[in-house]
Amino acid sequence: MYHLARPKTDTVEEALAAAISSVGTADFIPTGLDYLRYIAPFRGCLLTLLNGTRRPVHLYDNVRVERRSEVVDRYLDGAYLLDPFYVAYRDYAPCDALRLNDVAPDRFQQSTYFKQYYHSIRLRDEMAILIDLPAGKHLFYSIGRLIDEPRFTAREITEFRRVLPVFSALNRRHFVHEAYNNGPSDEGVPAEEIDAALARFGSDHLTEREREIASLILKGHSSKSIARIISISPGTVKIHRKNMYRKLNISSQSELFSLFLSALSGVERV
Repeated sequence: MYHLARPKTDTVEEALAAAISSVGTADFIPTGLDYLRYIAPFRGCLLTLLNGTRRPVHLYDNVRVERRSEVVDRYLDGAYLLDPFYVAYRDYAPCDALRLNDVAPDRFQQSTYFKQYYHSIRLRDEMAILIDLPAGKHLFYSIGRLIDEPRFTAREITEFRRVLPVFSALNRRHFVHEAYNNGPSDEGVPAEEIDAALARFGSDHLTEREREIASLILKGHSSKSIARIISISPGTVKIHRKNMYRKLNISSQSELFSLFLSALSGVERV
């Protein structure tokens, strides 16, 4: 049996009424999530505000305090740059409900990011609800199911998309009502600096092509996928990868991931 969180109201109509009534109050996000749980049950949620290349701004999570550093802090410290949902947002800024499988690279589950982040928090599956706001901003609801829970189905995603216009309208009304433009600030290192760190990663040792391939490896692309993206052969990708590992004095993707995190830490110390 899957122990999934259930809504607190008796009917979907009551859940929607509660969400409408909570607009502009501190109860809006958890009440809105209760409404979504009538579409498909889930437990975990992390809500961030996305604004172009700025670092995501934390708005809400229901993560236990003892796990916050490995779930929330690690993500906001820079791991989000490798998140397929964040990459999708940067690529085409959708207003949509998406499953991880809809946006993840072909070898994402073999990537060190997946193994170190998803496995450490026992996450089985994740979906995103992306909602466009005025001034080019987006809300990113990251909704997760743990290892003992089922994956999100195509039917559930279809149902999320069916109610998305209503849920989006509520969120736009709430966050405009809350004057979010004057609310959570874009504190910390601007994400464009972190993006630059990713682009410069290994610049003292690697060629521009090798840095490009390193970025795609970190995001979970296979040699075939990388070859298709940058229009070279898979064999050439493997040669670049071998040379890159030799120059960086590493022998695995996990070591590459560690070097990447160290590079981000260097940015934050500036």
